[in-house]
Amino acid sequence: MGKATVPVNGDGRMAEATPGWHRRIVALAVPIVLANLSVPLLSAVDTAVAGHLPDPAALGGVALGGLFFSAMIWGLGFLRMATTGLVAQALGAGDADQMRLVQLRALLLALLLGLMILLFRGPLIGGALGLLGGSPEVAAAARSYCDARIWSAPAALANTVVLGYLLGCQRAKLGFGLQLMLNFFNMALAIGLVYGLGRGVGGIGAATAIADGGGLALGLAVLWRLRPRGLPPLEVRSLWERLPLLRLFAINRDIFLRTACLIGVMGLFARLGAGLGDTVLAGNAVLLNFQTFTSFGLDGFAYAAEALVGLAVGARDRQALRTASRISMGWAVVGALGFSLVYLAVGPTLIHGLTNQEPVRAQALAYLPWAIVLPVVSVWGFQFDGIFIGATRARELRNGMIISLVVFLAAAVALMPIAGNNGLWGAFLLFMGVRGICLAWLYPRIGADWSDPATQAALVD
Repeated sequence: MGKATVPVNGDGRMAEATPGWHRRIVALAVPIVLANLSVPLLSAVDTAVAGHLPDPAALGGVALGGLFFSAMIWGLGFLRMATTGLVAQALGAGDADQMRLVQLRALLLALLLGLMILLFRGPLIGGALGLLGGSPEVAAAARSYCDARIWSAPAALANTVVLGYLLGCQRAKLGFGLQLMLNFFNMALAIGLVYGLGRGVGGIGAATAIADGGGLALGLAVLWRLRPRGLPPLEVRSLWERLPLLRLFAINRDIFLRTACLIGVMGLFARLGAGLGDTVLAGNAVLLNFQTFTSFGLDGFAYAAEALVGLAVGARDRQALRTASRISMGWAVVGALGFSLVYLAVGPTLIHGLTNQEPVRAQALAYLPWAIVLPVVSVWGFQFDGIFIGATRARELRNGMIISLVVFLAAAVALMPIAGNNGLWGAFLLFMGVRGICLAWLYPRIGADWSDPATQAALVD
C-alpha cells in the first residue's frame, strides 16, 4: 500500500522555542482537565436523580452499578492509551496511512471486546455484584441499572478509541467537546427518563447507554471529517499484518496488566482499611476523593505528554522528546503543589462537605496530612505514565507497576501492625513514590535504541 505523509506541527518540524512548548502543553492539557471535571458532575447528577427516587435502595444500586462499569472501562483503558501513543508516533513519522490503520485496528478491537462483554453479560454482572455485596434490595436495583447500561459496552469502548485518536492527533479541544456533549446529553436523558417517563434506576443506566451510542455516532463523524486526504483505498489485508498486530497485542496486554495491578492496590487499600473498622474505611474513602480530584486535574498534563512524546518518538527527535518530557513534568509538578496547598488550606472544609457524620469527619481529619502530601509524591508516577504511554513502552510500565505493588504489600504487612491506619497510608504513599522512581530509572531507555531502525517494529515479547 502506498504511504501518505502528514506534516508535523504544520511545517514538518518538531523543534521550536521553549515558550512554544509551554503553549502547546497548556493547549493540550486544559481541555482535558475541563472534560474531566464533567465526569464527577455526571456522577453527581446520577446520584442526585437516584437519591430522589422513593426507593432508598436506588442510590446504593446506582453506586454499585457505577463501580462495576468504572472498573470495566478503567481495566480496558489500554484501548485509549495505546491508540494515543501509536497515532502520535505515526503523526510524528508523517505516516497518514499508519494513522488510519491504527485507528481501524483499535476500533475493531474495541467492538470485539464490547461484543464479548455482551455475550457474557449475565455472568459478568452477577459475579461483579456478588463481589460488591449489598442488601437484596440494593443488588436488585444495581442489576436493573447494569442490565440497561451494558448494551452500550461496544460503543463505550469505541468512544475511548475516538478520544485516544484525537489526543494522538493533538486535537484535544475536539476530544473535550465530544466528552462534554456526551456527558451533558447523558445528564439530560437521565432526568428525562427517570422523572419524565418513570423508568427508575433502569432509566439512569439506559441514559448512559443511549448517550454512549450517540457519542460514538458523533465521534465517528468527526473522525471521518479528519480523515487524511490523498490515501489509496484501504486494503483490508493490511489490517491483519503480523508485526503490527503483535505489537498492538503486546502493548495492550502490558497496559492491561499495569492497570490490573493499580486496581489491585486500590482494592487492597479499601479491604485493609475495612479490617480496621467501618469508621476507618469511611474516613479513608473520604480522603481518597482528594486523590481522585488530583488525578483528574493532573491527567491533562499526562495526556499532553502522551501526545507530544509520541510525536517526538515518531519523528525520532531526541531533543523534542526531552523537551516535551521536561516541560510537561514541570507543569504537572506545579499543579500538584497547587493541589497540596488547596488541601492544606481548605481540607477540613472539603471533608465537612463530603460527609455529615461526625465520627467519619474526625477520622478523615486525623489522616488529612497524608492526603496533603500525596499529590507531590504521586505526580511523578502520573506524569511518567503519560511519557511512557506516548513512547508505547508498555513493558516498562508493567514492570514498574509490579515492583510498586510488591513494595505496597511488603510495606503494609510491615507497617500496619505497628502503626495501624497510618501504616496503611504510609504503604500507599510509598507505592505512589516507587511508581515514579521506577519509571524515572527506566526513562533513559526511551530513544536509546533509535540507532537500530528495526527496533521499534520488534518491541514485542
